[in-house]
Parts: sequence; structure tokens; C-alpha cells
Amino acid sequence: MKHQWIYSFAKLIFPNYIWGISTKKPVVYLTFDDGPIPEVTPWVLDLLTEYNAKATFFCIGDNINKHPEIFLKIFQNKHTIGNHTYNHLKGWNANTVDYVENTLKCQKEIEEHTTSATKLFRPPYGKITNKQSTILRKKGFKIIMWNVLSKDYDASINYKTCIERVLNNIKPGSIIVFHDSIKAFPNLQKALPVILKSLKQKGYSFESLH
Repeated sequence: MKHQWIYSFAKLIFPNYIWGISTKKPVVYLTFDDGPIPEVTPWVLDLLTEYNAKATFFCIGDNINKHPEIFLKIFQNKHTIGNHTYNHLKGWNANTVDYVENTLKCQKEIEEHTTSATKLFRPPYGKITNKQSTILRKKGFKIIMWNVLSKDYDASINYKTCIERVLNNIKPGSIIVFHDSIKAFPNLQKALPVILKSLKQKGYSFESLH
């Protein structure tokens, strides 16, 4: 359970970020980063429907702009939308003003297409400075991190490792990271159905963040 120690430590250092949800109920929170894109997101949505699962999609503003019909389908399927910046910026490498403006640009894109936009924000790569975080939180954003990382995007591991990373570290209230991206799809396509089936058999339900 090495990964849980890492996230417990991170939670102590960054208490203003949300790393998991405190609950004893058998519920987990699926999250998907980097979409929406036509090659992957519709497949994810269909699979989630099959398992009566709700999730949170942290969308890139530029992808929303390019694929509004897929973004609308996420919303119509009653999943929650989160902000992942407009251009997938890495906070550690970005000027604070530019980073905040890029995030607000994404939020504007989200709000142009939805009637109940949230202010959930996940920094790309999980990398954000304290100053950037402080400004965004003052603007009403919740910084959503995770405590289970599938690493589906990592071409150096196979889908079985992704499955093990999730199932070996899951607990009630876990926030799990997947990616609806082309890079992650080879692993995601094989791992996600197995993970959903296994967790459902164990009595877990799947809810979206709010």
C-alpha cells in the first residue's frame, strides 16, 4: 500500500486540495482527464452507462471548443464537468497570470455549453504552485487531486498493471484518475471494463464529484 502513504503525506502538506472523500460507504469517484475527444470519450460514456456509473470529466477547454457535441453528451449523461485548463498547462512552468487566465478561459468555455457548471479544477500533471492555487481557490475553485492513479497513459506498463494499481489501492471514497486520451486508450480500453466489473462485484457504486 505504498501509494496510500504517498497520498496521505501529500494530504498533510496540501490540506486545501481534495485527495479523496471521507466516507465509509462503498463508493468511489471515477475521474477522466484530457477530453473530450471523438476517439475515446464516447466509448467511455457508453461503458459508464452500461455500469450505471457516474464520473467527473476534467475537460480541456480547447477540446470542448473543437468537440462541443461530445462535451454536450457528457453533460446530457449527467456526469460532472471539471476544469483542466484551456491548453493543458503545467502550472510549475507557467506564469501565474497566464495560468489563471487560461483556467478562466476554460471555465468560460464550459459555462457556454452547460447550465449548471461546477468549479472543480484539476491541475494538469497535478502540478500547480501555491500562488496559482490560492488565486483559483479565492475565485471559488475546488482543487481536485486523487489518491488512486491508474497510469493508463504510461506506455511502459500494460493494462494489467493499471488494473492492479487501481484494485490494490482502492478504498471507500477513493478518487481514481483515468484519461480519455488517445495515448491512454490502449490501456484504458482493456483495464476499465475489468475495473468496473470487479468493483461492482465488490459492492461499490460510482458517483461524480460536486
